[in-house]
Amino acid sequence: MRGSPLRILVVGAGIAGLSVARALRLAGFRPDVTDKAPSNELDDGGLYLPGNAARALHRLDLDGPVRPFGQVIHRQRFLDAAGLPLCEVDLDALWAGVGECRALSRCDLHRVLLSGAGGAVRHGAEVCSIDLLPTSVGVTFVDGTWSEYDLVIGADGPRSSIRALAALGGPPRPAGQVVYRSIVRDGPAVDEWTALLGQRSGFLVVPIGAGRLHCYADEAGTEVPADPRARLVELFGDYGGPVPEVLDALDQVHVSTTDEVELGRWYRGRVLLVGDAAHATAPTLSQGAAMALEDAVVLAESLHAANSVEAALTAYESRRRPRTRWVRDRTRDRNRTRDVPPALRDPLLRGRGDRIFGEHYRLLLGPL
Repeated sequence: MRGSPLRILVVGAGIAGLSVARALRLAGFRPDVTDKAPSNELDDGGLYLPGNAARALHRLDLDGPVRPFGQVIHRQRFLDAAGLPLCEVDLDALWAGVGECRALSRCDLHRVLLSGAGGAVRHGAEVCSIDLLPTSVGVTFVDGTWSEYDLVIGADGPRSSIRALAALGGPPRPAGQVVYRSIVRDGPAVDEWTALLGQRSGFLVVPIGAGRLHCYADEAGTEVPADPRARLVELFGDYGGPVPEVLDALDQVHVSTTDEVELGRWYRGRVLLVGDAAHATAPTLSQGAAMALEDAVVLAESLHAANSVEAALTAYESRRRPRTRWVRDRTRDRNRTRDVPPALRDPLLRGRGDRIFGEHYRLLLGPL
């Protein structure tokens, strides 16, 4: 269907939606992109992209525009809560032939994707109802306007309204973690991905260039504290390594809970879900953006190769489910290590942690 005049709507202008829009444009389609948020509402957090994300960016012809931003990450260092070494993962060796690992600002990646998608996003446009017609989809927006599309793609995150409107699933399921995120300036000198593992909690520091550090911490639970900075100090005040200096340099801390989305199917009629709207997991493996980028590549290929929208959606879901299922299952595996007492876990990781953590990405080294 390459170059066919399909009317396509992408709902959501985050990483998933803009990646899909870029992939579709490269395949000869001209999708509309809408987002209910205003145009100035950007997340100024940090992001770590494993090697399979770099491969997908290359397939989208965006690896060049991304290259000036952030910092290439060569290894992952795992420490115990005192800051003593547990194990290291050689990322250059793990992802050899796939792509380099990079940490950067979400805003920088968003700008690259926005430019690659053509830059035209209709902001403040919230979908309030969907009509599943025999060979199309009727879409009504909150401002009362109505349009008809051959395909509607819900890329609006784990709490997707398109998922609910198309009766593809309900709210996400809590994954059982409270997560804290912050960008630290003038913090300690950290030149690699560095995680400290405690008892049912962990603290991660990743350099994202220009002297900035992306800080991510989590703890088991579902209750969001009223004062996230005070809670971080309470949880991690006795940690070693770079953590004390990071805590001293903290300014604004964003706190949230993690979600999981597991669905029986990703499309109904001509409405399809992609990215976190279809298969969100906890961010433990840093695969949320990578899976969204891969989704975009495979969806465009499926639409290009198929002779109908229905055939394309079937092919797309059959290709993507095994990889997203792997990410979900390996995420749960790694999260379970939080429940193992450090006295048992840490000797194991010192002996073969590099192989254990590297194995979590094995399927993702293969072709899409």
